[in-house]
Amino acid sequence: MKNVELLAEIEDVIRTVPPKATIRHDLPENHSWFGRAVAAIEFWDRAAGPCATAYVSHIHKVSAHETKQGYYGLMVLLHQARNNLRMQTLGPVNQAIGQGLVFNYFDELRKIITLAQTDIFFIDPYLDAEFVSCYLPQVSAGVTIRLLTRKGLATLVPAAKLFAQQTQQRVELRSTPNLHDRYVIIDRSSCYQSGASFKDGGRNAGTTITQITDAFAAVNQTYENLWTGAKPEL
Repeated sequence: MKNVELLAEIEDVIRTVPPKATIRHDLPENHSWFGRAVAAIEFWDRAAGPCATAYVSHIHKVSAHETKQGYYGLMVLLHQARNNLRMQTLGPVNQAIGQGLVFNYFDELRKIITLAQTDIFFIDPYLDAEFVSCYLPQVSAGVTIRLLTRKGLATLVPAAKLFAQQTQQRVELRSTPNLHDRYVIIDRSSCYQSGASFKDGGRNAGTTITQITDAFAAVNQTYENLWTGAKPEL
């Protein structure tokens, strides 16, 4: 696992921490979260794994004082891992691409696309056949591709259908009129915003590719809701 992928996992663990009021409860979702937290910390620093396990044990003690110590110890360790990884990866992705630098834009987006291991979700009102031929071949085999758009369906649908037929890749395409921004969401755990449409990045004007971190949960939920209510096209 690359540092940027581990950073995304740890940030998601921090975002999904159970409420303090129920974190001690014997619930399946709590067990799952503790397992993820300890595994992520151990993957980041094997020597820190036993500390994380000990903090989890303290959280489940009868004493409220020990529970509090365990909780804060585990959270400090998670934030330490996150900040360490951010320094190693130069922080969240934030790339400025000048006008005419179409290959630079393609290459930056390609690097993001290759991070996907299970699901990649493109959101762009102006997807078309050119987008399919340029970017979908960069997606790793076995990754589900989801496309949410509102225009260009006349060329996009047949191109996506032929791509799926030839590659045996799972491609889902839906349309909705309530779409304005451009995002790509990787494995439901990290999100990147493009200042320009994916098919035109760097062609007509300068643009940016920016990783969404603090607002990730809200952005992800917004577009998952739009996806649920959108019209299936493929």
